[in-house]
Amino acid sequence: MLNDCSDLDGSRTLTGRSAVVTGANSGIGLAVTEQLVKQGAAVIMACRNIERAETARDEIATEETIDRIVIRRCDLADLDVIESFADWVDTEYDALDLLCNNAGIMAIPFSRTADGFEQQFGVNHLGHFAITGRLLDLLCEADGKPRIVTQSSKMHERTSSIDFDRLDDPSRYSRWQSYAMSKLANVLFARELDRRLDVAGESVRSFACEPGFVATNLQLRGPQMDGSRLKETCWRVASRLFGQSPDAGARPMVRAATDRELPRGVYLRPGGFLGMQGDPVADEPSQTAQDDALANALWEYSVEQTGVSYGRLG
Repeated sequence: MLNDCSDLDGSRTLTGRSAVVTGANSGIGLAVTEQLVKQGAAVIMACRNIERAETARDEIATEETIDRIVIRRCDLADLDVIESFADWVDTEYDALDLLCNNAGIMAIPFSRTADGFEQQFGVNHLGHFAITGRLLDLLCEADGKPRIVTQSSKMHERTSSIDFDRLDDPSRYSRWQSYAMSKLANVLFARELDRRLDVAGESVRSFACEPGFVATNLQLRGPQMDGSRLKETCWRVASRLFGQSPDAGARPMVRAATDRELPRGVYLRPGGFLGMQGDPVADEPSQTAQDDALANALWEYSVEQTGVSYGRLG
C-alpha cells in the first residue's frame, strides 16, 4: 500500500531540502509552497509578478518560515527569462531537491509568448520543459530521491493526440483543444522524463498529477480576457458548487513530491466524485498519455522549439 502523505501536519520531513515552485503566488502554487515550507523545505517562489508574489508570501509566512521563502522572477512565456532564472538558481544553490511545475493558464484567447509560441502550449508545456532542462543538473546533484512533479489536468483525457502542425496556427485555434493538448503534453513529458532518468541511472524521479476542480482564478482568466461577465459568473457559481480549496487541490502535487514509497509511473489524482475532489490516489492517465512514440515525438519537438537539450539524458 502506498504511504498516505495527504495528512500534512507540519512534520519536518523536508528539513534541509530546497524546492522551486512555479506559479507560486496564488491558488494551488501558493498552497503547495505553504505545505512544503511547513514540512521544513526552503522554497523558491518562481513567479512572473514579484509584487503579487511578495503579497502572497506575507500571507503564508511566519516568523519561523519567512527566511525559507525566496522570491525570484520567472516568466514561463519567455525563454530568456527562464534561462536567467535557472542561472541564478545554479549560482545560489549547490543542489535542488524538488521542482514543482505548477504554473498554468487555461482557455484564453489566442496569443503568443515572447518566443512566438501559442500561449497555452508555450507556458503550460514548453516553458516547463525549458525550466526543467535548465535545472536538471542541480536536481541530479541532490541526495536522496529528488523529485520533479508536473501539474496536468483531467482535460488531458479530452484529446487523442497532439497536432504539432496546428499548435501555432491562429486560424485553427481552439482554446479548449489547445489547453487539452498542453495538459496531455504535461503527462507525456513527465513520463518520458522519468523513463530517461531511469535509463540513465539517475536518482531523480518525475511524476505527473492533477488537482481536481479547484476554486481559483485560473478558470476566470479566459472569460475576463473575453470581457464576458456571463461566463465569469458561471465559473464562479460552478466553483462554489463543485470546487475544492487550493489547499485540497495541492495535495496530489505535495504527495508526489514527498511520498518516498511512490512507485515510478503512477499518476496522482483526487479519488472522490468524478475525480473533482478527494484525497490523492495513484492511478493511470489516459491511454494516449501512455503512448511512448508520441512522448518521444513531443520530446524532440520541445528540444527543437526551446533549444534546451537535456545533456545527460539526450
